[in-house]
Amino acid sequence: MDTLALTATRGPVVVEALSPEAAQAHLDELSAVLCDCVEGGASVSFMLPFPASAAQAYWTGVVESVGRGERILLAALDGHDGAAIGTVQVVLEQPPNQPHRADISKLLVHRSARSRGVGQALMEAADSAAATAGKTLLVLDTASETAERLYERCGWTRVGTIPGYALLPGGGLCDTVYFYKQLA
Repeated sequence: MDTLALTATRGPVVVEALSPEAAQAHLDELSAVLCDCVEGGASVSFMLPFPASAAQAYWTGVVESVGRGERILLAALDGHDGAAIGTVQVVLEQPPNQPHRADISKLLVHRSARSRGVGQALMEAADSAAATAGKTLLVLDTASETAERLYERCGWTRVGTIPGYALLPGGGLCDTVYFYKQLA
């Protein structure tokens, strides 16, 4: 775990900020979570078929970005076996005129771990990690109505909907909804 040393516990789940080394150790699990979400229809930038090798390549890039200090990678780890069952990223690297802002990216929870508070624990940890990094404004987008409800429960403000923004993994256009959150 990196120097952020962020740990939040919710039931049998622990959320940790992963160092590049820790992320590398969980690479197969993170890849499995991403593959499961894409196979489940989540519009998270990838199309079907989505091989594990593509997920591994994606996470390798994320790990490199974490190593450069451009983002924080949070993982929800199962309290029983320590396996990654969910993840979210705080993208710190922003244009020079937006040093106060971060993007929240790729909130992913394995379908077998849903309805356990994992998504909410990850979002709470993301808020804390962003605040610790000196960020005061967070932005995200989603194509999931379930995620929309979670974000609203977590205090996010809906900005608006862009119709036909992206493709679903199996094809077909979907809308995306933008949210923001101001941190104290």
